[in-house]
This record gives sequence, C-alpha cells and structure tokens, in this order.
Amino acid sequence: MGQQTPKVKSADRVLDIFELFTGDKESYNLTEISKGLNMPPSSTYLILQNMLNRGYLETDRSGKQFRIGYKLFTIRSGYMRSSSLTGEFNMIAEKIIDDLNETTSLAIKAGSDLLYIGEKVSTHALRFNPNVGSTLPLHATASGKIMLADLSMEELRALYPNDELEKVTDKTISTFSDLLKELNKVRTQGFGYNMGETVDGVHCVGGAIHDADGRTVASVSISIPVVRITGEVWGRVHDWIKRSCEELSTKVYGQQH
Repeated sequence: MGQQTPKVKSADRVLDIFELFTGDKESYNLTEISKGLNMPPSSTYLILQNMLNRGYLETDRSGKQFRIGYKLFTIRSGYMRSSSLTGEFNMIAEKIIDDLNETTSLAIKAGSDLLYIGEKVSTHALRFNPNVGSTLPLHATASGKIMLADLSMEELRALYPNDELEKVTDKTISTFSDLLKELNKVRTQGFGYNMGETVDGVHCVGGAIHDADGRTVASVSISIPVVRITGEVWGRVHDWIKRSCEELSTKVYGQQH
C-alpha cells in the first residue's frame, strides 16, 4: 500500500484559492470562491481575510471582489532576480575560467554562514572546489567578510555575541576585535580576502554585488592555490572581481556605478 501524502486542510484551501486565479477570471467574490471550491462561506471568509491582511490578495473599491495581491508579485520578482543572478554569473564565470582557469564562486549570506549558490570550477588538478549548497563561516571567507562589512555593529554583535570566533584553520580570524579591524580594511579596499583561512594554501579574493539601494546582496570570489599566484595573476583576479561585481549589480539589480 502506497504511503499517503499528509494534508493540512487550511493549507490546501489557501492553495486552492491561488489555483482558482489561474483561470480566465481576474477577480472573484466570496460566494464565487466558496461555491467554486466547495468551501463553507464562514471559513472561506476567514481565509480570505488572512490572505488579504498578508498582501496575498487585494480587493476592489467595494471590498467584495478579490484578486491576486502584491505579495505574490514580490515573491516572483525575488525569484526572477535570483534566477537571473545565477544565470548572469554563469556567463561571466565562463569568461573568468577561460582567462584564469581558477575556481569562481557566487555566494550569499545565510545567517552566520556563507552559502554557495553558484560555481565554475578550475580544470587544474589542484583546486578549491566549494560545492553549490555548501556553507562556511562568514568570518573565515573572502565573500563572507564582504557581507559582514555591510552590517552595523548591532547586526555584527547579534551574529557574534562572544569574543571568540570559530577557527577553520590556524589562520582563521579568531577574535571579534580582529574581525572588526579586518572589516574596516574591506570597507576601505573594496575587496575581501581569505589567506588560507578556509583551506591551507588557498587564497581567495571576493567582491560585493549591490542591489539598487546599494546594499550587499551577494558576492563573487576567485580562489587560487598559492603555488599558482604571481603578481600578474593577482592583478587580473582583482580586475575580474571588480568587473563581474559591477556587471551583476547593474544587470540584475539596476545598480548604477
């Protein structure tokens, strides 16, 4: 006997209401929704009011006709931006791989961790390979420092209530005061650095992707084993980080530089 999918009646009813709007009509009144979905008018009314208060539905001037609200469009817009971000990142990361052949990553902040959401991996046998979906402590990564540099002292203290920080390698920043000094450098230089703080023998440079309001929403980084770093290569890494972050900020978020 197959396992049945558990159901939550109220959740099913909300989804039924959403699916009703995939039909030909743009708006429905309480009676039409109740009859169309075979739901009691009293519980239908309560669900509609809840969805209305949360912005998932809105009404006309009479207050009787319901239609899709702004919240779904906000969610869709966020999803489209996210999809566009990874798509645009993949295109520019291909160019970076063609030029440098060094691992290039796209990451966002997830609590006190850095979450990798995109990558193009070097073809060298010796390489840094952060898998999409994997996480690392923000303070131990170049991109993480980029994220942290955008936060206020209150926000930083909420993430790091203790003065001692987790060490990934013996080079990882291990105190809150040292982290603050590092973040001041990031704000001045415009780049985040990871000099063996995540993996011994691997250095990384990260830059900020900004939204239209100038807030840091994501970061691009390039990771290189120390044995392949030269002054010329290090300069090209910085050029690519600057270029890719500016392109992604402009194309995806409309940020003007």
